[in-house]
Amino acid sequence: MKVLVAFYSRDSHTREVARKVAEALNAEIDEIIDKKNRKGIIGFLIAGYEATRGKTTQISFEKDPSDYDLVILGGPTWNSRVTPAIRTYLLQNRGKIKEAVFFTTCAGSSKKCLAQMEELYGKKALFKKVIVNKKLDEETEEFIKELKDLIGSNL
Repeated sequence: MKVLVAFYSRDSHTREVARKVAEALNAEIDEIIDKKNRKGIIGFLIAGYEATRGKTTQISFEKDPSDYDLVILGGPTWNSRVTPAIRTYLLQNRGKIKEAVFFTTCAGSSKKCLAQMEELYGKKALFKKVIVNKKLDEETEEFIKELKDLIGSNL
């Protein structure tokens, strides 16, 4: 089975999870780059506003998700919502992703964000996971175990 871990990360939390997941599953990895500067406090505030308003953004990524049997897609939660970069990725690749698993990193709850990701995907995801930043290592290991069980039994 060919697996891609695609992710967007403003800081390092989501990148760290994506790297560990890709390594554990022997999957390819692809970073989604937001062309808009989201650094600093102003970037942070604009990012939260744009996520709340359901905005898209200019992005770049290298790998075609239609070349994979499973895409594991992750990003941070901004104001309980999906980031513009992940929104754009899902809209640009709607119908191309065969099977999907979503994860989000956050300081609190992300159920709304995961529901938005699934809605943008247009189908039910195989699995969804919230990884709370304070428990990043522990919850990443749990996520990897759950993914291995899922991949071994369902695909």
